[in-house]
Amino acid sequence: MKPRVFDAARLDVAAFAEQAARLEGQWPLHSLERLAASAHPDRPAGDTPVTWQARGEQRGLRLAPPQVWLHLAAQTRIDLVCQRCLQPLAVDVAGERSFLFVADEDLAAELDADCEDDVLALTRSLDVKELVEDELLLSLPLVPRHASCPLPQAPTEEPPAVDDEPHPFAALAALKGRQRKG
Repeated sequence: MKPRVFDAARLDVAAFAEQAARLEGQWPLHSLERLAASAHPDRPAGDTPVTWQARGEQRGLRLAPPQVWLHLAAQTRIDLVCQRCLQPLAVDVAGERSFLFVADEDLAAELDADCEDDVLALTRSLDVKELVEDELLLSLPLVPRHASCPLPQAPTEEPPAVDDEPHPFAALAALKGRQRKG
């Protein structure tokens, strides 16, 4: 029997797990629009590769139908805004997660509350790209910042010269001094 060809844009998760299939690939960072929107405005997301791998697995249980699992890993590099100096900060972002797929949304919600694993409802048309983007967004640092921010550049203009003119409130200070003496 010829192995089935799977499409990352419309993945049949149950069949993928049943065949213990693997998929991998790359997408340009700019094609993951929500993640690309996190990039520093001076260094927008370009063709930097987002590398990903997906692997299906069925785990047999005694007296129960087998569990459907999807194991996902992804990584890329993105320039974020440093929250200290507001300069670009290159960050390696990686996410790795396993998902248990169950029959429907209600069961997924019930199990997800009690389980350490991520539980999703089984679908015949999963968009792996969207799932990869979700995982990378969750892997971004909450407050990106340099360990040691680059020094600010020296000013290009000379500071204004200090005039020898008296301070504008000097006359007021002199009047206040007279009132106290009198």
